Amino acid sequence: MAIAQVVSIQRSRAHGTVAEIQGASKNFGSVRALVDFNFQVRAGELTALLGPNGAGKTTAIKLLLGLACPTSGRVSVFGADPAEATTRTRVGAMLQVGRVPESLRAAEHIDLFSSYYPNPLPISETLAIAGLEELRDRKFGDLSGGQKQRVLFALAICGNPDLLFLDEPTVGLDVEARHLLWQEIRNLLGRGKTVVLTTHYLEETDTLADRVAVINNGSLIAEGTPAQIKSRTAGKKIRCVTQLSAAVIRDIKGVIDVQADREAVVIQSNHPESVLRGLLSLDLEISGIEVTSAGLEDAFLALTREEK
Repeated sequence: MAIAQVVSIQRSRAHGTVAEIQGASKNFGSVRALVDFNFQVRAGELTALLGPNGAGKTTAIKLLLGLACPTSGRVSVFGADPAEATTRTRVGAMLQVGRVPESLRAAEHIDLFSSYYPNPLPISETLAIAGLEELRDRKFGDLSGGQKQRVLFALAICGNPDLLFLDEPTVGLDVEARHLLWQEIRNLLGRGKTVVLTTHYLEETDTLADRVAVINNGSLIAEGTPAQIKSRTAGKKIRCVTQLSAAVIRDIKGVIDVQADREAVVIQSNHPESVLRGLLSLDLEISGIEVTSAGLEDAFLALTREEK
């Protein structure tokens, strides 16, 4: 059995809501970043918040962290105002805008941040979780981009928070480091922690998330398990190189959607065999045919296109 499956079976399931945005709108002058936005974070789960750039993800996270107030609506974390000091001691965050002094060593940063929390993890444990044991005495300014990401992850978890916000946590990490971080996130979930993840790596969402919330133009447009989100898209996609225009392909029976790039066309269909017969009858020179199941990325793109 895969590690992810074992962790999923062993870890405690949701017991209530730990954070919630209810009917919130947030305006920045004439710009409406959130519009009657509703979002729940359930205890013990990893919730992925997905959306295009400018969709409102960052604004929603700032509301939950108490870094901004809604223009209207309500925001609560552990049943209280997210800006309250007692609430903040139960929350950790790794943000893309995170800035820390370049001159401090990794272990010094962790020691400093740990002092802000009532029950922090031992520094040695935080270093081990973040894979920083060999870098503990390295100055932050001397670290690579991926190593700096690991320090920021360590600062998010060092306080032993119950609720953890991770904003693009694996940016700059190589494949091996990314998978190691995934495993550490699973371990945190296995210990009963709750995680909110924003990421552009949809494989990350498919691998880790219990629930997915899709936001576009400041509104929640879809919510469910990764499987439920994927089920909203046609079951198969066909990729091929053809001289046929998108307009001609759309007229083939069984075609739901067609997207073209410089190299190939990608066709969505619930009946790929029928579509392939139609393609071959119209273009004998067709090549590079690949048929795969529609994934989370396909569902995400379809959902956000519908809302434009």
